[in-house]
Amino acid sequence: MYRLHGEFCANHPWEVIVATLTLGTCLFTIDTKGYLLSRTRSEPGDVNIDIVVMTLVRCVAILYSYYKFRNLKKQGSLFLIFPGIFTVVSSFICSTSAISCFGGDVSDVKDALFCFLLLIDLSKAIKLAQFALSGDREQVKANIARGLGVLGPSLTLDTIVETLLISVGTLSGIRRLELLCYYATVSVIVNYVMFMSFYPACLSLVLELYDNLGSKIKIPWDFNKISEDEKPNPVVQRVKIIMSAGLAIVHLQNRWTDKEENYPLINEEYIEIKESQYLISFFKISADQIVVFILLVALTVKFMFFEEEDFVTEPPKERPKKKIEKFDVENDKKEGRSKEECLDIFKRDNSVDILRDEEIEGLIEGGAVSCYTLEKFVEDKERAVKIRRVILGKKLKKMGVFRNVPFEHFDYDKVFGACCENVVGYVPIPLGVVGPLFLDGEMVHVPMATTEGCLVASTNRGCRAVLSRGVTSRLVDDGMTRGPVVRFQNIDKAAAALKWINDVNNFDKIKKSFDSTSRFAKLTKVQVKIAGRLLYIRFVATTGDAMGMNMVSKGTEAALNRVQQVFPDMEILSLSGNYCADKKPTAVNWIEGRGKYVVCEAIVSKEDVSRVLKTTVPALIDLNISKNLIGSAVAGSIGGFNAHAANIVTAVYIATGQDPAQVVTSSNCITLMEASGEDLYISCTMPSIEVGTVGGGTQLSAQSSCLELLGVQGSNRAFPGHNAGQLARVICATVLTGELSLMSALASGHLVRSHLKHNRSAQCLSQSS
Repeated sequence: MYRLHGEFCANHPWEVIVATLTLGTCLFTIDTKGYLLSRTRSEPGDVNIDIVVMTLVRCVAILYSYYKFRNLKKQGSLFLIFPGIFTVVSSFICSTSAISCFGGDVSDVKDALFCFLLLIDLSKAIKLAQFALSGDREQVKANIARGLGVLGPSLTLDTIVETLLISVGTLSGIRRLELLCYYATVSVIVNYVMFMSFYPACLSLVLELYDNLGSKIKIPWDFNKISEDEKPNPVVQRVKIIMSAGLAIVHLQNRWTDKEENYPLINEEYIEIKESQYLISFFKISADQIVVFILLVALTVKFMFFEEEDFVTEPPKERPKKKIEKFDVENDKKEGRSKEECLDIFKRDNSVDILRDEEIEGLIEGGAVSCYTLEKFVEDKERAVKIRRVILGKKLKKMGVFRNVPFEHFDYDKVFGACCENVVGYVPIPLGVVGPLFLDGEMVHVPMATTEGCLVASTNRGCRAVLSRGVTSRLVDDGMTRGPVVRFQNIDKAAAALKWINDVNNFDKIKKSFDSTSRFAKLTKVQVKIAGRLLYIRFVATTGDAMGMNMVSKGTEAALNRVQQVFPDMEILSLSGNYCADKKPTAVNWIEGRGKYVVCEAIVSKEDVSRVLKTTVPALIDLNISKNLIGSAVAGSIGGFNAHAANIVTAVYIATGQDPAQVVTSSNCITLMEASGEDLYISCTMPSIEVGTVGGGTQLSAQSSCLELLGVQGSNRAFPGHNAGQLARVICATVLTGELSLMSALASGHLVRSHLKHNRSAQCLSQSS
């Protein structure tokens, strides 16, 4: 609805602007019968105090506005100042018109206008301008519509909350406060109306009139990133709705029970004044206004002439040359800055954005800036990656070493501080899709990222083999683990602590401390092992849709602190004592499980085994016993009673942004095959699939899209943990199809031929020869 409204405003700018101006003019010129509200007279001493207070309020409002414009100037584009100025001016004019229409005294409005500056929110106007400038400049109108679709709902709710909250002041009985709250409420409503109609129309018209401006504007933001940042928090939204309902009840009760107090601004005494007196009262100058005027002029001059320019509206190469100064951001490339000047700029700004690449390289080579921390001081993360590639190339004396490693057009903001450090680019991996996989009554397509030929084709054949009857899956257990190691003075105290932790009466005490660290991490059980005076404590907890290592680590730390209150001499050696066990082949994960414990089964008809898999049911059963069961036992395998579960797990993990190192544990699997009449019964049991659909690499754009393909992207707010559990079930079912296909290829002798076909081995051999 808001997007359609935005399309209307952007596509009919002249109509919206003319209609708004006409309406505003009508409101301003409405005859209020010459009556304006009278002012309450105060004592001389009170007047002096009032003047001082109002002067301070005005100064604070101006300083606050200056601060907001100063921050606005640093966002990377001069064009963004337009919506800021527009918002302030439109608020002033339209609010004055609306208040005058309702019989407000202009002199009172003058006092309240500075309070309006504290209420004006420039962020939404700036965001809509950023939406308009994002992406293709030929789609400005569509961008404005999309932006209004993102911003409209939350802005509407915010306006309702502000209106109800501020208007509570009109019930206070304090005349001055009532006037300010009344005018502020009108201003909030008027600002909302202007933002939803007049502003998008003007924005569309300005960008249309200056269609060549887009190519000169520096755009340091991304449409999708802004959209992600503007996604409302559902908890906050619910709180706002509840608050709105409560405030509405307060207003209804007060205004319904005493109608005479419903209009506290209306005084029984009215003053009739002429239009000339009306204007004189507005423009009357007093001593406090002179102070405000001087402050306003000083800040304006400082903003225009003395604030350092850290934005550009044109590419640096097109900018005119000018005299070089010490901190001049438009430094002539021929003369350049000295290392001392560059170092001074870095120390002053704690940023290197205004320096050229060569100057930044000089700071890195001089040791002032670390190469691996460059993203902290450069706003454009891609630029940091580019500089790092050059630095490392020089250091390795191989300038072309990264020439085949792409680095452009990647969202490094999502990588920095979350996925990788010292970034020099990204490595593309081919992405295939298998399916449809008929799982639990639904068709799913599974993304797999791999460089192994035949893997996707083989798994896809397994999906065809189970298509007629499908795969059934069950999530039988869920619990991420962390196993710290603690030490005591002797075995007596260690044994006493073991007994205390194992006591069921103490579990709730530990759980309370553990659960207090997160909304989603919930402790389910604790397992303890003793070795001499060492205790290994394995905490098991559900973690919602996150894989949960960080959650469980925080909870474990809190739980250990609780145990330490009972055993003060307990020494915490490490938060991880390898009893977890993370990223290592261990029997504890194979037996107890870690992450998601999933079981899948399918019945494949005799006909499908013959037609699709090109083998027989007895041959598959015999091979599975000999290879997956007996062969793995002879090898002393732990959790490796399968053909190639790790192949499928790794491919899906890379595609969906999981931690590939956890394939060590997550590929634990036992594949069983037996006869079901003349048909084949196959099952895969995987007790330790460690996956999540939020956090880590799942937030990267490509990986997020793969999760969206599976219908499990992000967190499930209605049923926390459902998305991660569904992903684990998909992985187990896909492993089953992969097992079925590979075992059939081995049974029929097709494995080598298929790899020669899909791996292009003949081509590789010819190239090497």
